[in-house]
Amino acid sequence: MHGKRRMPTGRILKTAVVLSAVFILCGAAVLSDRISAEAAGEMTDSKKIALTFDDGPHPYYTEQLLDGLKDRGVKATFFVTGMHAEEYPEVIQRMSEEGHLIGNHTYSHMQLSSSNGEAFKEELVRTSEAIEQLTGQEVQYVRPPYGTWDKKFEKELNMFPVLWTVDPLDWCSDNVSGIVQKVTAKVKENSIILLHDEYKSTVTAALQIVDELMEEGYEFVTVDELLFD
Repeated sequence: MHGKRRMPTGRILKTAVVLSAVFILCGAAVLSDRISAEAAGEMTDSKKIALTFDDGPHPYYTEQLLDGLKDRGVKATFFVTGMHAEEYPEVIQRMSEEGHLIGNHTYSHMQLSSSNGEAFKEELVRTSEAIEQLTGQEVQYVRPPYGTWDKKFEKELNMFPVLWTVDPLDWCSDNVSGIVQKVTAKVKENSIILLHDEYKSTVTAALQIVDELMEEGYEFVTVDELLFD
């Protein structure tokens, strides 16, 4: 009975080298696919923040701001006064048409106190009605001036108060770089940034803030998306 024929040593080594190369290439391909998938996941898992503007709309600066936001594909939240909404209805309609969220900031920027509860409530109702007539959308979010609020209005008016986490005090400064620095230094995931769209310096700063934070991987969303999605 003849024994099994042995493969020459050189051929064995050559075969082993080829198989090793195949395993290495396959492993590298799997690792590359895994890294690509993880990188893609990181790119889509952006940090969400909300950009909000109070006291408007302004007939010029708000339009300028809307132009800049549109160019960047960014949505914001505008807490408008009823007085300005009635004065500049076309700006309110544009906000709505371009996908921004519009909230209530009372009719005359009234601060709630212990003695003006009914008047404050009437201002909220009047402002919501003005916005709804212009947009056809129910107003559910309110930013009470100076952050003063009474929870009873949440049930009575079916409104949700939205305050803020980052306030650069842009209303008392025209220093664009200072406003930008104050925001970018404090912002983090789920931040709500407070600005005012009735100042030229704020509009310039806001668009710089958007550019810088988008570069850092932040995604700008409306407050309802931030709070409830």
